[in-house]
Amino acid sequence: MRNAFMNTVMDACQTRDDIFIVTGDAGLGVFDEFKDTYPDKFLNLGVAEQNMIGFSAGLSLTGFKVYVYNIIPFVLYRCYEQVRNDICYQKLPVTLVGIGSGITYAPGGMTHYSVEDIGIAQTLPNLTVISPIDPVEAKLAAQYSLEANEPVYIRLAKRGEPAIHDRDKFDITLPQVVKEGADVAILFHGSISVEVMKAYEELIRGEIYPLLVSIPMLQPLQKESLLDILKKMKHVICVEEHFENCGLGNIMRKVSLESHSTWKLKTMGIPYQFIHEIKNTESMREHFGISSSDIVRTVKDIAGGVNERR
Repeated sequence: MRNAFMNTVMDACQTRDDIFIVTGDAGLGVFDEFKDTYPDKFLNLGVAEQNMIGFSAGLSLTGFKVYVYNIIPFVLYRCYEQVRNDICYQKLPVTLVGIGSGITYAPGGMTHYSVEDIGIAQTLPNLTVISPIDPVEAKLAAQYSLEANEPVYIRLAKRGEPAIHDRDKFDITLPQVVKEGADVAILFHGSISVEVMKAYEELIRGEIYPLLVSIPMLQPLQKESLLDILKKMKHVICVEEHFENCGLGNIMRKVSLESHSTWKLKTMGIPYQFIHEIKNTESMREHFGISSSDIVRTVKDIAGGVNERR
């Protein structure tokens, strides 16, 4: 996803002279060729995150389309005040590119995890939030950001994520049906998509066909479109690699209440607590109950209940 996103942005420099990339001592290998080709469009401002955001806001005010690239804790957490005041308050078209969504930096530890960033982003008016599930969505998110007139935050995993969509053009602002299904819908975003697709393959072997819906744009959420997709569902499961108290699951609780939905909501995410465990990403997902096997078990339990009531 990371390469799909940044390659789209860097390729745009062939026809646009307003793009500028700022990094905070991260992703240097990604930009080796770019900084040689466009030395006047790239700066590494080092480990100085507040300065990085303020500098980018200033560049934007002079007419540049600025992309700020860093690991999520250093593009949104450490410099929250500057993102709030310098970028979002002024509604500047700066794109924050955050790498390492969820626990994809395991076993790097809590300092490098991004399990509360969606909750933080919800406190920032004017900030669009996109959490792609695969390289296709990452490329479309890049294309969206290139034309955006508002601040955009893109949360990406690391690299090597497989393509999930079988088409490459659709509206990235809308929820997307990945697999058709009935009765039970699984909503997901970001890096947990790998586990969701593994679970789906196992479920269909048992002739259980849940509806899979990707939610690439979390803020603003296109509620009417999503509610239309879910109108025939009996159960909705939100799966995410994020604190369950302030991510998509919590957003959907509000949607469910406000819309008086008839479907029942189940959330699967990381418990609201600091993470002290040291494991790789797959083992962490198992530990927190969001692995493919956990998804399969949850869907089977719900699907069994649906069948019993028929």
